[in-house]
Amino acid sequence: MNLGVRRSRRGRYSKLSNQRIKITRGSCAHRAYGRKEVTEPLPCNYGLNPQFRDRVDRGQLEITGVDLEGGARIVELSDPPFYVATLFLPQISSRPERPHPLMVAYLRAALAFHASPRK
Repeated sequence: MNLGVRRSRRGRYSKLSNQRIKITRGSCAHRAYGRKEVTEPLPCNYGLNPQFRDRVDRGQLEITGVDLEGGARIVELSDPPFYVATLFLPQISSRPERPHPLMVAYLRAALAFHASPRK
């Protein structure tokens, strides 16, 4: 599997673009990565329409990762122990010998939830 190339609907291949992402300090993503900036391959050109950014900011979702142009790349809900959504695919670059930091954080949160007493 070549992580730098993806197949389009028409069968053509296009290169994934690596995006530098600035992460909000104290966020779940920041705790997972242990850094305030990361580079991730972005397999699409989709994103949050800037016209709706203020609606997201007023809601419960928090934008915790942005690219260099300010586009949302990571969003989180703070209430659940782990609710992180990304426009990149951490599971693609995760390997048994080198798991992706967000996958490790997700598994740790799942284990902690399983071990906690629930009502």
